[in-house]
Amino acid sequence: MKIRLAIALMFLAAFTRLGLNLLPHPPYNFSPIGAMALFGAAYFSRQALTLAIPFLALFFSDLILNNVIYQQYYPSFTLITSWWIYAAFGIVMVVGWWMLSRKVAPLRVVAASLSASLIFFLVTNFSVWFEGAMYPKTAAGLMACYTAGLPFLKNTVMGDLFFSGVLFGTYEWAMRGKWLMGVEKS
Repeated sequence: MKIRLAIALMFLAAFTRLGLNLLPHPPYNFSPIGAMALFGAAYFSRQALTLAIPFLALFFSDLILNNVIYQQYYPSFTLITSWWIYAAFGIVMVVGWWMLSRKVAPLRVVAASLSASLIFFLVTNFSVWFEGAMYPKTAAGLMACYTAGLPFLKNTVMGDLFFSGVLFGTYEWAMRGKWLMGVEKS
């Protein structure tokens, strides 16, 4: 029952990415991506599940976002728009495993969530600087890229904190109750 609940929560979180992007003016970077990585690292005890379930949830939601919701921005069917996002996701999972695998506690979740936001910000803005032509390939250009990305960091932090609270809170609440989806907890 625990694993089914964790998987269901993971895919529900991924599904919210679709709903948020259907809003007329989505709050850019307010998403469950960081929370999904942390949640997967904390609750999927088998290594293969720790990696597979969160990455699959991210991948399937990306497929729909890239090929249905934002199809006008891509010339053809798109599997992955940025490997950098997946790299950041993987790093966040490692941090989540390191910070949360032994004990999930509110302060640890908040600290891990803030770390996730910072990692995502650093990795994805580095990719903009590294692969793009907007900024010179100098230390000053990198700092200018990070400075330009700062307005998006606020929504990333808010999204990671919000969705971490929802995912971890819902799971812990359900696991501590006497009844879970009509089945007595064993």
